Amino acid sequence: MNTNGARKRITAPEIVAKKARGEKIVAVTAYDFPTAYYADRAGVDLILVGDSLGMVVLGQKNTLGVTVDDIVRHCSAAARAEPSALLVADMPFLTAHSSTSKGVHTAGRLIQEAGAGAVKIEGVGPAIELTRRLTAAGVPVVGHLGLTPQSVLGLGGWKIQARKPDQARRLLEDARALQEAGVFALVLETIPDEVARVVTTELEIPTIGIGAGPHCDGQVQVLHDLIGLAPGFHPRHARRYVDLGAALEKALQEYAHDVRTGRFPEEPETVHQPELQDAATWT
Repeated sequence: MNTNGARKRITAPEIVAKKARGEKIVAVTAYDFPTAYYADRAGVDLILVGDSLGMVVLGQKNTLGVTVDDIVRHCSAAARAEPSALLVADMPFLTAHSSTSKGVHTAGRLIQEAGAGAVKIEGVGPAIELTRRLTAAGVPVVGHLGLTPQSVLGLGGWKIQARKPDQARRLLEDARALQEAGVFALVLETIPDEVARVVTTELEIPTIGIGAGPHCDGQVQVLHDLIGLAPGFHPRHARRYVDLGAALEKALQEYAHDVRTGRFPEEPETVHQPELQDAATWT
């Protein structure tokens, strides 16, 4: 089911080319068939099946409990929408950092079983060698620096990163290392605007910001934050375009009221089934 047949399918090289053309990249998360369907209909460039699903879909406190099977299941559902947008799947906690062989195996599942067109890896360190292996095998990789949610315990919470000169310098070095290793794009999360500007200027590959200011080559947001379906905390960097949570609650209240007062379902039209009209014939 191609949801946006008028559009040419977007590939990793096309995402890179957008930077050269000065075109902003639009990315958003999606976690199932309907969210991927509507995101693609809206014309986004990149759909991320993020491990943020642990928080906004599964109700977990962070992303650490998301498994490979979770990502495979949700990415498979999104892939069934056959989006023209590039479908990117997150590599879950520890799969990219425990061993290169495990990382290759996980990426293989996300491509073969889940239908992803690329994978996203948080951090550096072992991710560098894994990125080299995957890109050599033809698997497109997105990097992720700054506030990396899978490192939230080590970072001490959801805090702005790279605020000091030495931290900013290190992030720039890591960004260059990831580019050299072969990532085709880099997510920059929750860092100062100026740091994101410098990194974006220095790199040939596009940067995609989330809470990193206006200077990145594109932006990515968690869908549920944009549409008001994430109860509780609302990130400062997210703009709410509609409050579907309130609309959903109101609709269900009306439904409940109609059921309890007998307004739903309405009295059915007469059905011409004479053999069922007399209950004595079948009770």
